[in-house]
Amino acid sequence: MVSLETPVCDFGAPAVDFALPGVDGQTWTLEQCRGENGLLVMFICNHCPYVKAIRERLVRDTRELRDQHGINSVAIMANDPSEYEEDSFENMQKVAAEYDFPFPYLMDATQEVAKAYGAVCTPDFFGYNAALELQYRGRFDASRKDTAPADARRDLFEAMVQVAETGRGPAEQIPSMGCSIKWKEGG
Repeated sequence: MVSLETPVCDFGAPAVDFALPGVDGQTWTLEQCRGENGLLVMFICNHCPYVKAIRERLVRDTRELRDQHGINSVAIMANDPSEYEEDSFENMQKVAAEYDFPFPYLMDATQEVAKAYGAVCTPDFFGYNAALELQYRGRFDASRKDTAPADARRDLFEAMVQVAETGRGPAEQIPSMGCSIKWKEGG
C-alpha cells in the first residue's frame, strides 16, 4: 500500500463534468450534484484505512455542510475493483447503506473522471465554490490510518464553511494523505 499526499490547491480551476452511475441506480452529473453554495467532490473507496478512519465524521460533516451551508457533496470510487473486491459496486452499495451516505456514491469504472480531476489518493478532496471554482484541496482532519482525537480541528469542514460564506478557501491548506488510487493495468 503506497501512501501519497495531494498536490497544492490550484485555486480557481474549474470542476470537471461527469456522468457516472450511482449506487442508487441513477446516473449523476456535476450539475445534479452541485449545491447552492458549492460542491465537495471526494475520491474515496471502501477498503482504504485512511477512508475508514474518517467515514463516520465524513457523513456527519457532509450532512451538516448540505443542511446548514448549501454545500453538496459527491463521492467517486475510481479504484480497479479487480484489485480489491471490497471496492466492488455491490460493496459500495452496502457501505453507502450501512453509513447512510448523505451524498451520491458513484463508480468511475473507466477511471477517466479521476484522471481528469488529477486525483491521486483516497481520500482526495476537491472543494468548489458556487461558481464551481476549486477552493480547497486539503485534508479532512488530522486522521491518518487511525481516527484523530474527537477534538481535532475539522480542516475540511471549516474550509468549506468559509467557501460557502465567502466563495474563497483558506490560503493555507494541509494536503490530504491516503492510499494511492489503484489504477488499471496500462492506466
